Amino acid sequence: MSWFEANLAPIMFGSLIVFLLTGFPVAFSLAACGMFFGFIGVELGMLPVSLLQALSLRLVGIMQNETLLAIPFFTFMGLILERSGMAEDLLETVGQVFGAVRGGVVIAVILVGAMLAATTGVVAASVISMGLISLPIMLRYGYNREIAAGAITASGTLAQIIPPSLVLIVLADQLGRSVGDMYAGAFVPGFMLVGVYCLFIAVIAIVKPSWVPALPLEARIYREPNGASGSRSLTVLAVVSIAIGVVFGKFYPEIIGWLKGAEPQAQPTDETIVMALAAGVLSAWLLAAISRMLRLNLFSRIAERVTFVLIPPLALIFLVLGTIFLGVATPTEGGAMGAVGALIMAVSRGKLDFNLTKQALNSTAKLSSFVIFVLVGSTVFSLTFQGIDGPIWVEHLFDKLPGGQFGFLFVVNALIFVLGAFLDFFEIAFILIPLLVPVAEKLDVDLIWFGVMIAMNLQTSFLTPPFGFALFYLRSVAPAADYADKVTKKVVARVTTGQIYRGSVPFVILQLVMLAVIWTWPGIVTNAIDGGKKIDASDIKIELPSDGEDQKDENEEDEKPFGAGYGTSEGKSDAAPAASDGEKKN
Repeated sequence: MSWFEANLAPIMFGSLIVFLLTGFPVAFSLAACGMFFGFIGVELGMLPVSLLQALSLRLVGIMQNETLLAIPFFTFMGLILERSGMAEDLLETVGQVFGAVRGGVVIAVILVGAMLAATTGVVAASVISMGLISLPIMLRYGYNREIAAGAITASGTLAQIIPPSLVLIVLADQLGRSVGDMYAGAFVPGFMLVGVYCLFIAVIAIVKPSWVPALPLEARIYREPNGASGSRSLTVLAVVSIAIGVVFGKFYPEIIGWLKGAEPQAQPTDETIVMALAAGVLSAWLLAAISRMLRLNLFSRIAERVTFVLIPPLALIFLVLGTIFLGVATPTEGGAMGAVGALIMAVSRGKLDFNLTKQALNSTAKLSSFVIFVLVGSTVFSLTFQGIDGPIWVEHLFDKLPGGQFGFLFVVNALIFVLGAFLDFFEIAFILIPLLVPVAEKLDVDLIWFGVMIAMNLQTSFLTPPFGFALFYLRSVAPAADYADKVTKKVVARVTTGQIYRGSVPFVILQLVMLAVIWTWPGIVTNAIDGGKKIDASDIKIELPSDGEDQKDENEEDEKPFGAGYGTSEGKSDAAPAASDGEKKN
């Protein structure tokens, strides 16, 4: 019995793993383990009964957690947008823009996946939409099946790392950090991953051009009456809007300083990017709108189509992320505004009806209930686990690792990568992360940086066989039997499960490369939080007046604000008296 008492924590954790491997529902596995071992702990005298009486207070605390309100808001927003046909319009328009170049359809899928991730945050909706729309087109025109399947599943999982991601909300809650900071830290790495995907497709287009052919001329539907493609007009519009965005981003600190009546200061990277994007998009929309109103015909059909199709989702991105990054709204408030914006977009497209709203509300309620049930189960488990000194056991496990912080991060990332092949990201976040946070804090690991690394790692869980959910989503909509194509009338072979699995491998490798980049250069994440501004204690000097100088009236001194009369190495305050040669400096 003494051995059993000394090893109750690892026995409890091992029992949970056994429960999960049997396929028993996660929420109930967690709660059952917590209650069973809590009863054993009380009977052995290791736990006071009063500890378990605190469980009800914890459950009420979950219900009062306003951070979790962002989950139903963003889920509802994504489902409304997905069912209102926005994905179809985006894929068709962006596909026409890039279709003339090799690999253009795949690049369009990746870019649209990034836009859907920034507006919906729901993996299933993105993968299924793009699988239904873009996969038949790529099969029709001879794209490599592995590349096509891998691009669809990988671009759909961008919703894991690009805000407003549900994963980032859950991680922020479990890490005890702000959702806004987590969004800001993940913003640049998420779009860097999009660039890595596009670069990979560009290399494929050069090395294996037959794998990613350009769309034939008859498949390009937005052509001018004279037969021209309209690409010149689109290029001019893009260059002008990008130039305006870059200039605005460059002078954004001065603009903010002017508005606040203060000196210009460096602004966070994510905030600058969002504001520059908003300025460029607004300028493009204004140019196209003025041209259409005055019937100037300055832009081609494809240029106008791109402008008026891309503006609504980009405006929604700014409404949600822009207000969060600017500090105007909390993530929960941003999610609420995004849900209202999605409803407005659906109404403007004439797609909002009772059935669509009912389906979206039902799906939102199911996902939100799932999250709450898992969180309640994990709370029951963690309460007992902490009572039997489980965190101390976990800490001692990692204390024995060589390499300190490096060894801890390596083992944690390897463990999460392996578990991601078998468990959902919610399960990993609710079970494993609370056990790792105390160790990470003891090793002086920045928790926002740690959370973004975990989010990038958890993204692979949707792509790694055999239980990658994105692979299952694509399998559900990919043709399981040979079929006759509607356009070419030719027989197209089915897509096999092996092709879907093999297609995910290169994109998993790219995600691991991006994970290594974040690990090697933490500033990619942390600079977005603090703007890269650091205070060096060695540069701070406190100057004291010499004994011979006149002292001010005591009452006047009492009214002086704290810190007045002190300067730094960069320059002294106006209220600071002149320093003498004999004064002491700290």
